[in-house]
Amino acid sequence: MADNKVLRCGPAGWCYPHWEGVVYPRPKPRGFHPLEFLSRYFDAVEINTSFYGAIRPEIAKLWAACVAGNTRFTFTAKLHRGFTHERSLDAGEAEHFSRGLRPLREAGRFGCLLMQFPWSFRFTDENRGFLIRLRRLFSEFPLAVEMRHGSWMREEALGMLVDYRLGFCNIDQPEHAAAMPPTAWLTSSTGYVRLHGRNYGDWFRKFEEPRSGGARHDYLYSMAELEEWKNRIEHIRRYADSVYVITNNDIGGRAVVNALQLQAMLGQRPSRAPGQLARLYRRELDAYPADAPLQEVLFAA
Repeated sequence: MADNKVLRCGPAGWCYPHWEGVVYPRPKPRGFHPLEFLSRYFDAVEINTSFYGAIRPEIAKLWAACVAGNTRFTFTAKLHRGFTHERSLDAGEAEHFSRGLRPLREAGRFGCLLMQFPWSFRFTDENRGFLIRLRRLFSEFPLAVEMRHGSWMREEALGMLVDYRLGFCNIDQPEHAAAMPPTAWLTSSTGYVRLHGRNYGDWFRKFEEPRSGGARHDYLYSMAELEEWKNRIEHIRRYADSVYVITNNDIGGRAVVNALQLQAMLGQRPSRAPGQLARLYRRELDAYPADAPLQEVLFAA
């Protein structure tokens, strides 16, 4: 069995209004912060707001302080869409973005920067060259790439990722023409897995407003579906220095439900469930002791 320390599970994002009263208590006790709350149950979370804008360094320092109670807790982050979707290679913009993540890295709390590309980004000579230049802009961070088009399965594409130490993000997404299928590949020392859900009907709609909880992420994985991914993750885990397993099906707190189930299946820390979530998902979380409602603290942190 591989060392459990290399594997961390958690949800993508934490600032969702539709998690109030589902994942988080309502009303919230004084001193409550969602990151501190999630760090009781998970060892990782993916920063998704960085896809829409750079993080301010002082906010990153606050986030690091919020998870201080969990020494294993590590952040990953999505690269701003201006680089991956609008194809910017501006060095000044790259420095501005990187500056916001450095406090997490300096605190030993940063694991990987994810470059998420759209389905239209296919393996061509032009895109290969662009990816290499982008990789050099962010060379200070461990990097992984999420490719949604199946052309990146070609041997020469995977070889290029290995050559430039770019991790391959293994994804679960709805099946469609030329889409990247489920994989268990490792092209650097960092393994990455993202589960988007399989809501085929809403997958191709235009992106919802940031952090609104679009219907495309309205999906709850069954235990049988998670078991398929457990086997893939175990394979990646056998050879990686670190592995991040991120659930992106945020609607109804389902990302938290499935992340709890996955980390238990993978032999991670003993799983407990937030009390309100355990009540809403009795069948899925019946094996997980439910925490009592949070009490107010006398002094805010």
